[in-house]
Amino acid sequence: MKRTRLLVSLAAGELFIGAGLFAMGFIGKVRMVDRETDFRSAVGAQKPRQTTVIDGVTLAYTDSGGPGPTIVCLHAIGHGARDFEDLTRRLAQDYRIIALDFPGQGNSGDDLQPASGTRYARLLEGFMDNLKIHEAVLLGNSIGGATAVRYAYMHPDRVQALILCDSGGLQSSSAVGRVFVGTFVQFFAAGRRRASWYQWAFDKYYRRVLIKKPAQQQRERIVRSAYETAPVLEQAWKSFGRPEEDLNPILSEIKCPVLIAWAKHDFVVPLKGTQSAFQRFPNHRLEVFDGGHAAFLEDPDRFEQSLRKFLRGNAI
Repeated sequence: MKRTRLLVSLAAGELFIGAGLFAMGFIGKVRMVDRETDFRSAVGAQKPRQTTVIDGVTLAYTDSGGPGPTIVCLHAIGHGARDFEDLTRRLAQDYRIIALDFPGQGNSGDDLQPASGTRYARLLEGFMDNLKIHEAVLLGNSIGGATAVRYAYMHPDRVQALILCDSGGLQSSSAVGRVFVGTFVQFFAAGRRRASWYQWAFDKYYRRVLIKKPAQQQRERIVRSAYETAPVLEQAWKSFGRPEEDLNPILSEIKCPVLIAWAKHDFVVPLKGTQSAFQRFPNHRLEVFDGGHAAFLEDPDRFEQSLRKFLRGNAI
Protein backbone atom coordinates (compact mmCIF):
# COMPACT_ATOMS: atom_id res chain seq x y z
CA MET A 1 0.00 0.00 0.00
CA LYS A 2 2.81 2.44 0.88
CA ARG A 3 4.56 1.64 -2.40
CA THR A 4 1.37 2.30 -4.40
CA ARG A 5 0.86 5.66 -2.69
CA LEU A 6 4.46 6.61 -3.44
CA LEU A 7 4.15 5.70 -7.12
CA VAL A 8 0.92 7.66 -7.41
CA SER A 9 2.59 10.70 -5.86
CA LEU A 10 5.54 10.45 -8.24
CA ALA A 11 3.28 10.14 -11.26
CA ALA A 12 1.32 13.24 -10.31
CA GLY A 13 4.51 15.14 -9.51
CA GLU A 14 5.79 14.78 -13.07
CA LEU A 15 3.61 17.70 -14.15
CA PHE A 16 5.75 20.15 -12.13
CA ILE A 17 2.71 21.76 -10.56
CA GLY A 18 1.09 20.95 -7.30
CA ALA A 19 -2.35 19.68 -6.52
CA GLY A 20 -3.28 23.16 -5.35
CA LEU A 21 -2.70 24.56 -8.82
CA PHE A 22 -4.96 21.89 -10.32
CA ALA A 23 -7.58 22.68 -7.72
CA MET A 24 -7.56 26.34 -8.68
CA GLY A 25 -8.15 25.31 -12.28
CA PHE A 26 -11.10 23.14 -11.35
CA ILE A 27 -13.00 25.78 -9.39
CA GLY A 28 -12.35 28.47 -11.99
CA LYS A 29 -10.76 31.06 -9.70
CA VAL A 30 -7.69 31.57 -11.82
CA ARG A 31 -7.38 34.44 -14.24
CA MET A 32 -8.30 33.22 -17.71
CA VAL A 33 -6.43 34.02 -20.91
CA ASP A 34 -8.76 35.11 -23.70
CA ARG A 35 -6.49 36.25 -26.51
CA GLU A 36 -6.95 34.66 -29.96
CA THR A 37 -3.79 33.15 -31.44
CA ASP A 38 -2.69 30.94 -34.30
CA PHE A 39 0.59 29.53 -33.07
CA ARG A 40 -0.22 25.92 -33.95
CA SER A 41 0.13 26.64 -37.66
CA ALA A 42 3.90 27.04 -37.17
CA VAL A 43 4.06 23.54 -35.64
CA GLY A 44 2.35 21.86 -38.58
CA ALA A 45 2.73 21.34 -42.31
CA GLN A 46 4.51 24.30 -43.90
CA LYS A 47 4.11 25.64 -47.42
CA PRO A 48 3.95 24.29 -50.03
CA ARG A 49 1.48 22.17 -48.09
CA GLN A 50 -1.54 20.41 -49.50
CA THR A 51 -4.93 19.48 -48.08
CA THR A 52 -7.45 16.68 -48.45
CA VAL A 53 -10.85 16.20 -46.83
CA ILE A 54 -11.53 12.96 -44.92
CA ASP A 55 -14.89 12.37 -43.20
CA GLY A 56 -15.54 16.11 -43.14
CA VAL A 57 -12.09 16.98 -41.72
CA THR A 58 -9.60 19.03 -43.72
CA LEU A 59 -6.17 17.49 -43.22
CA ALA A 60 -3.04 19.43 -44.13
CA TYR A 61 0.08 17.59 -45.19
CA THR A 62 3.45 17.89 -46.91
CA ASP A 63 4.59 15.58 -49.68
CA SER A 64 8.20 15.50 -50.84
CA GLY A 65 7.19 13.67 -54.03
CA GLY A 66 9.64 11.43 -55.81
CA PRO A 67 9.54 7.88 -57.11
CA GLY A 68 10.99 6.09 -54.08
CA PRO A 69 9.13 4.05 -51.45
CA THR A 70 6.61 6.09 -49.45
CA ILE A 71 7.02 6.83 -45.75
CA VAL A 72 3.96 8.34 -44.05
CA CYS A 73 4.85 10.20 -40.84
CA LEU A 74 2.37 10.52 -37.96
CA HIS A 75 3.08 12.96 -35.16
CA ALA A 76 2.51 12.98 -31.40
CA ILE A 77 -0.56 14.65 -29.92
CA GLY A 78 -0.23 18.44 -29.81
CA HIS A 79 2.59 18.36 -32.38
CA GLY A 80 2.42 18.59 -36.17
CA ALA A 81 3.96 17.63 -39.48
CA ARG A 82 6.88 20.01 -38.93
CA ASP A 83 8.27 17.44 -36.49
CA PHE A 84 9.44 15.61 -39.61
CA GLU A 85 10.85 18.58 -41.52
CA ASP A 86 14.48 17.67 -40.86
CA LEU A 87 13.88 13.96 -41.46
CA THR A 88 12.24 14.81 -44.79
CA ARG A 89 15.26 16.85 -45.82
CA ARG A 90 17.53 13.91 -44.96
CA LEU A 91 15.51 11.23 -46.76
CA ALA A 92 13.73 12.97 -49.64
CA GLN A 93 16.37 12.06 -52.20
CA ASP A 94 15.64 8.37 -51.72
CA TYR A 95 12.08 8.21 -50.35
CA ARG A 96 8.75 9.93 -50.78
CA ILE A 97 8.07 11.46 -47.35
CA ILE A 98 4.51 12.45 -46.45
CA ALA A 99 3.76 14.10 -43.10
CA LEU A 100 0.23 15.06 -42.09
CA ASP A 101 -1.31 17.22 -39.36
CA PHE A 102 -3.90 15.45 -37.23
CA PRO A 103 -7.22 17.32 -36.69
CA GLY A 104 -7.08 20.46 -34.57
CA GLN A 105 -3.29 20.53 -34.80
CA GLY A 106 -0.89 22.24 -37.17
CA ASN A 107 -2.86 23.48 -40.18
CA SER A 108 -5.61 20.86 -40.18
CA GLY A 109 -9.24 21.64 -39.45
CA ASP A 110 -11.14 20.57 -36.36
CA ASP A 111 -12.88 17.23 -35.99
CA LEU A 112 -16.37 16.66 -34.62
CA GLN A 113 -15.16 13.39 -33.10
CA PRO A 114 -12.72 13.31 -30.16
CA ALA A 115 -9.07 12.45 -30.67
CA SER A 116 -7.94 8.84 -30.23
CA GLY A 117 -5.68 6.35 -31.94
CA THR A 118 -8.73 4.52 -33.28
CA ARG A 119 -10.22 7.70 -34.76
CA TYR A 120 -6.90 8.68 -36.30
CA ALA A 121 -6.50 5.22 -37.86
CA ARG A 122 -9.87 5.68 -39.59
CA LEU A 123 -8.77 9.09 -40.87
CA LEU A 124 -5.49 7.59 -42.04
CA GLU A 125 -7.50 4.98 -43.93
CA GLY A 126 -9.26 7.72 -45.90
CA PHE A 127 -6.03 9.69 -46.28
CA MET A 128 -4.22 6.74 -47.87
CA ASP A 129 -7.18 6.14 -50.19
CA ASN A 130 -7.46 9.79 -51.23
CA LEU A 131 -3.75 10.00 -52.05
CA LYS A 132 -3.89 6.59 -53.79
CA ILE A 133 -1.10 5.22 -51.61
CA HIS A 134 -1.33 1.47 -52.08
CA GLU A 135 1.50 0.58 -49.71
CA ALA A 136 3.79 2.53 -47.40
CA VAL A 137 6.07 2.48 -44.42
CA LEU A 138 4.34 4.10 -41.43
CA LEU A 139 6.43 6.10 -38.98
CA GLY A 140 4.47 7.03 -35.86
CA ASN A 141 5.37 8.90 -32.69
CA SER A 142 3.27 8.53 -29.51
CA ILE A 143 -0.39 8.58 -30.59
CA GLY A 144 0.94 8.47 -34.15
CA GLY A 145 2.55 5.13 -33.30
CA ALA A 146 -0.75 3.82 -31.93
CA THR A 147 -2.42 4.99 -35.14
CA ALA A 148 0.17 3.19 -37.26
CA VAL A 149 -0.24 -0.10 -35.37
CA ARG A 150 -4.03 0.08 -35.62
CA TYR A 151 -3.88 0.79 -39.36
CA ALA A 152 -1.40 -2.07 -39.92
CA TYR A 153 -3.83 -4.41 -38.19
CA MET A 154 -6.70 -3.14 -40.34
CA HIS A 155 -4.73 -3.21 -43.63
CA PRO A 156 -1.75 -5.57 -43.36
CA ASP A 157 -1.36 -5.73 -47.13
CA ARG A 158 -0.76 -1.96 -47.35
CA VAL A 159 1.96 -1.58 -44.69
CA GLN A 160 5.52 -2.52 -45.65
CA ALA A 161 6.98 -1.78 -42.22
CA LEU A 162 6.36 0.14 -39.01
CA ILE A 163 8.71 2.54 -37.24
CA LEU A 164 7.34 3.11 -33.76
CA CYS A 165 8.82 6.02 -31.83
CA ASP A 166 7.74 5.99 -28.16
CA SER A 167 4.39 4.64 -29.27
CA GLY A 168 1.17 4.91 -27.33
CA GLY A 169 -1.21 2.00 -26.82
CA LEU A 170 1.42 -0.50 -25.65
CA GLN A 171 1.18 0.09 -21.91
CA SER A 172 -0.82 -2.37 -19.83
CA SER A 173 -3.53 -0.88 -17.63
CA SER A 174 -2.79 -0.46 -13.92
CA ALA A 175 -4.05 1.59 -10.99
CA VAL A 176 -0.95 3.80 -11.08
CA GLY A 177 -1.28 4.23 -14.84
CA ARG A 178 -4.91 5.30 -14.53
CA VAL A 179 -3.98 7.92 -11.94
CA PHE A 180 -1.15 9.14 -14.18
CA VAL A 181 -3.50 9.48 -17.16
CA GLY A 182 -6.17 11.15 -15.05
CA THR A 183 -3.68 13.71 -13.79
CA PHE A 184 -2.76 14.69 -17.33
CA VAL A 185 -6.43 14.92 -18.32
CA GLN A 186 -6.94 17.39 -15.48
CA PHE A 187 -3.88 19.36 -16.53
CA PHE A 188 -4.97 19.75 -20.15
CA ALA A 189 -8.52 20.56 -19.05
CA ALA A 190 -7.08 23.57 -17.25
CA GLY A 191 -5.46 24.60 -20.53
CA ARG A 192 -8.79 24.22 -22.33
CA ARG A 193 -10.29 26.59 -19.75
CA ARG A 194 -7.35 28.92 -20.50
CA ALA A 195 -6.05 29.12 -16.94
CA SER A 196 -3.40 31.84 -16.80
CA TRP A 197 -0.69 29.58 -15.32
CA TYR A 198 -1.14 26.82 -17.90
CA GLN A 199 1.42 27.89 -20.51
CA TRP A 200 4.08 28.33 -17.83
CA ALA A 201 3.37 24.82 -16.54
CA PHE A 202 3.17 23.41 -20.07
CA ASP A 203 6.62 24.83 -20.82
CA LYS A 204 8.04 23.14 -17.69
CA TYR A 205 6.39 19.89 -18.73
CA TYR A 206 7.71 20.05 -22.31
CA ARG A 207 11.25 20.57 -21.11
CA ARG A 208 10.92 16.98 -19.91
CA VAL A 209 9.26 15.74 -23.11
CA LEU A 210 11.72 17.05 -25.72
CA ILE A 211 14.98 17.41 -23.86
CA LYS A 212 17.73 17.54 -26.48
CA LYS A 213 18.97 20.63 -28.33
CA PRO A 214 18.04 19.54 -31.90
CA ALA A 215 14.37 19.57 -30.83
CA GLN A 216 14.50 22.99 -29.15
CA GLN A 217 12.95 25.09 -31.92
CA GLN A 218 10.03 22.73 -32.43
CA ARG A 219 9.56 22.45 -28.67
CA GLU A 220 9.29 26.24 -28.43
CA ARG A 221 6.69 26.29 -31.21
CA ILE A 222 4.70 23.58 -29.42
CA VAL A 223 4.81 25.51 -26.16
CA ARG A 224 3.59 28.71 -27.85
CA SER A 225 0.57 26.78 -29.14
CA ALA A 226 -0.25 25.37 -25.69
CA TYR A 227 -3.70 26.94 -25.32
CA GLU A 228 -4.74 26.09 -28.88
CA THR A 229 -3.93 22.39 -28.58
CA ALA A 230 -5.12 21.87 -24.99
CA PRO A 231 -8.63 20.66 -26.01
CA VAL A 232 -7.30 17.94 -28.32
CA LEU A 233 -4.68 16.94 -25.73
CA GLU A 234 -7.44 16.54 -23.15
CA GLN A 235 -9.46 14.38 -25.56
CA ALA A 236 -6.50 12.19 -26.45
CA TRP A 237 -5.44 11.63 -22.86
CA LYS A 238 -8.99 10.64 -21.97
CA SER A 239 -8.80 8.03 -24.71
CA PHE A 240 -5.53 6.63 -23.35
CA GLY A 241 -7.40 5.32 -20.33
CA ARG A 242 -10.01 3.41 -22.33
CA PRO A 243 -9.63 -0.37 -22.67
CA GLU A 244 -10.46 -0.31 -26.38
CA GLU A 245 -7.32 1.76 -27.07
CA ASP A 246 -5.07 -0.97 -25.64
CA LEU A 247 -3.17 -2.45 -28.60
CA ASN A 248 -1.68 -5.44 -26.79
CA PRO A 249 -4.37 -7.90 -27.98
CA ILE A 250 -3.55 -7.25 -31.65
CA LEU A 251 0.25 -6.99 -31.59
CA SER A 252 0.80 -10.65 -32.45
CA GLU A 253 -1.14 -10.06 -35.68
CA ILE A 254 1.32 -7.42 -36.93
CA LYS A 255 3.45 -9.46 -39.33
CA CYS A 256 5.40 -6.68 -41.06
CA PRO A 257 8.91 -5.70 -39.86
CA VAL A 258 8.81 -3.31 -36.89
CA LEU A 259 11.58 -0.95 -35.81
CA ILE A 260 10.97 0.18 -32.24
CA ALA A 261 12.92 3.42 -31.75
CA TRP A 262 12.65 4.50 -28.12
CA ALA A 263 14.03 7.61 -26.40
CA LYS A 264 15.75 6.38 -23.26
CA HIS A 265 14.69 9.29 -21.02
CA ASP A 266 10.96 9.11 -21.83
CA PHE A 267 8.99 9.65 -18.62
CA VAL A 268 5.57 9.79 -20.34
CA VAL A 269 5.92 6.37 -21.99
CA PRO A 270 8.87 4.78 -20.14
CA LEU A 271 10.81 2.07 -21.91
CA LYS A 272 10.71 -0.20 -18.87
CA GLY A 273 6.91 -0.23 -18.81
CA THR A 274 6.54 -1.19 -22.48
CA GLN A 275 9.20 -3.82 -23.18
CA SER A 276 6.90 -6.76 -22.49
CA ALA A 277 4.61 -5.49 -25.26
CA PHE A 278 7.47 -5.42 -27.77
CA GLN A 279 7.86 -9.18 -27.50
CA ARG A 280 4.36 -9.66 -28.94
CA PHE A 281 5.49 -8.35 -32.33
CA PRO A 282 6.58 -11.40 -34.38
CA ASN A 283 9.23 -9.44 -36.30
CA HIS A 284 10.67 -6.53 -34.35
CA ARG A 285 13.93 -4.81 -33.55
CA LEU A 286 14.48 -2.43 -30.61
CA GLU A 287 16.92 0.46 -30.66
CA VAL A 288 17.30 2.98 -27.85
CA PHE A 289 18.22 6.59 -28.59
CA ASP A 290 19.18 9.69 -26.67
CA GLY A 291 16.18 11.90 -25.96
CA GLY A 292 12.90 12.34 -24.13
CA HIS A 293 10.07 11.32 -26.49
CA ALA A 294 11.08 11.57 -30.18
CA ALA A 295 14.38 10.12 -31.38
CA PHE A 296 14.01 11.51 -34.91
CA LEU A 297 13.89 15.04 -33.46
CA GLU A 298 16.36 14.65 -30.62
CA ASP A 299 18.97 12.21 -31.94
CA PRO A 300 18.58 12.85 -35.68
CA ASP A 301 21.94 11.63 -37.03
CA ARG A 302 21.80 8.25 -35.34
CA PHE A 303 18.09 7.89 -36.07
CA GLU A 304 18.67 8.44 -39.78
CA GLN A 305 21.45 5.85 -39.83
CA SER A 306 19.32 3.28 -38.00
CA LEU A 307 16.27 3.93 -40.16
CA ARG A 308 18.21 3.61 -43.40
CA LYS A 309 19.81 0.38 -42.21
CA PHE A 310 16.42 -1.02 -41.19
CA LEU A 311 14.81 -0.13 -44.51
CA ARG A 312 17.70 -1.53 -46.56
CA GLY A 313 17.66 -4.69 -44.49
CA ASN A 314 14.02 -5.18 -45.39
CA ALA A 315 14.54 -4.32 -49.07
CA ILE A 316 12.53 -1.08 -48.84
